[in-house]
Amino acid sequence: QVQLVESGGGSVQAGGSLRLSCAASGSILRINAMGWYRQPPGKQRELVATTTSGGRNNYGDSVKGRFTISRDNDKNTVYLQMNSLKPEDTGVYYCYLNLPYRAGIWGQGTQVTVSS
Repeated sequence: QVQLVESGGGSVQAGGSLRLSCAASGSILRINAMGWYRQPPGKQRELVATTTSGGRNNYGDSVKGRFTISRDNDKNTVYLQMNSLKPEDTGVYYCYLNLPYRAGIWGQGTQVTVSS
């Protein structure tokens, strides 16, 4: 059984910063990719950022230049540094884990609220 534990969400004013963490535990031999998606209020889930085992990072257009994804392979942990936050960044942020030969695994979600 693989589990994801997210932390770091909260409330912040526009222009502020937050750092999200997601630690994967359980029977993990290899990770294809880890990342973050978010679901703004009343909208569909969307890509924030992902990072592959090969070190390739991919960002959603709305966060490029403001958010940075990083990963600690020894700890099976992915981080999302969010700077210059905007009210439109508000939403539930979900950690995502891609393992070989398995369906994607989602975290429980952590709320990020940015006030103007």
